[in-house]
Amino acid sequence: MLKFSDRVLSMEESATLAMSRKSRELKSQGLDIISLSLGEPDFHTPDFIKEAAVEAMEQNFTTYTPVPGYDDLRQAIVDKFKRDNGLDYEKDQIVVSTGAKQSIANLMMSLVNPGDEVLIPAPYWVSYIEIVKVAGGIPVIIESSIDTDFKVNGAAIKAKITDKTKAIIFSSPCNPTGSVYSEEELKDIAKAFADRKDIVIISDEIYEHINFVGGHTSIGTIKEVYDQTVTINGLSKAWAMTGWRIGYIGAPKAIAAACNKVQGQFTSGANSIAQRASIAALKKDPSYLSEMLGAFKNRRTLVLNALRGMEGVEVNEPEGAFYFFPDVSSFFGKSHDGKVIKDANDLSLYLLEEALVAVVTGDAFGDPNCIRISYATDEATLTKAMNRIETALQKLK
Repeated sequence: MLKFSDRVLSMEESATLAMSRKSRELKSQGLDIISLSLGEPDFHTPDFIKEAAVEAMEQNFTTYTPVPGYDDLRQAIVDKFKRDNGLDYEKDQIVVSTGAKQSIANLMMSLVNPGDEVLIPAPYWVSYIEIVKVAGGIPVIIESSIDTDFKVNGAAIKAKITDKTKAIIFSSPCNPTGSVYSEEELKDIAKAFADRKDIVIISDEIYEHINFVGGHTSIGTIKEVYDQTVTINGLSKAWAMTGWRIGYIGAPKAIAAACNKVQGQFTSGANSIAQRASIAALKKDPSYLSEMLGAFKNRRTLVLNALRGMEGVEVNEPEGAFYFFPDVSSFFGKSHDGKVIKDANDLSLYLLEEALVAVVTGDAFGDPNCIRISYATDEATLTKAMNRIETALQKLK
């Protein structure tokens, strides 16, 4: 009998992808499912990026690529980090990967030994924990709540640091909460590492341009922690390039070299055409994204007003990304038509079956009291979905 590795047997399926799969299955049965489960913009990749891809094919960029990325792509990333983030990197500090998820995997495989601890503020993106576990690390969760806008402070982080702590990973703007750390909040976090220069700070900033607070701060700009910070970014969210699969890091040279080494043995360089297209996106002034950002801001207002009008739903106002993470614990213990809601997982399944709306349980993100709602779809669809959710919740007694 075939026996799988302990590694894969202990790994959880991605909750966002699992809900997306369930949604597709129900849609194939003819049901009118509205999916608010995936973190994917509903915009198309801009034409100028697609034209750059066509040009790359015509110029025969169709062979193997350098493991860390084309030289001019890495230079474009260096220039982008300087322009948008005030971060000074050199090309040999940049590694381009097949999506930011691979960037994270490269880092964990490079840094973490079995038994090492990685700090993860909760709520967190679903894959952080599983990637840490695959690398043999121990995830150490730092809890927060809706009362603090799902943010943690330096004191909470410092309380979790031990001799085994190897790294911390967090996102700002955050998936799943939409929380954005301010410069002052990041300075407070940086202080937790004042006497631990051996701990790597991994900052996932892939939602940086979907930001409603007027500016994005990278923790790597705080000089005291620059030498121990890795900045992760990619093209998927702001530039609607989810299928192109391009992510990248800016890191201390030794860490970049280690990631380059790991990637060289697993996938080698990222897709050639996607890399050429990414150069066009990175060179574009981010002001180009203002129309998309305006659309997301209007959608945020629509969903916020709808959720605030639902009895039993507690919601805060997210400052970035395109998610809401409402607390729905008031519905636990209630039932409808024989279905008892014990937790957020039950409520997510209930909304899928009763309202035909797919959301994701907060359990997957480290908060069992919440659900994640993506508003990366048009306003008409969101209005329909919110009405369905409200009607379904009103049935729970």
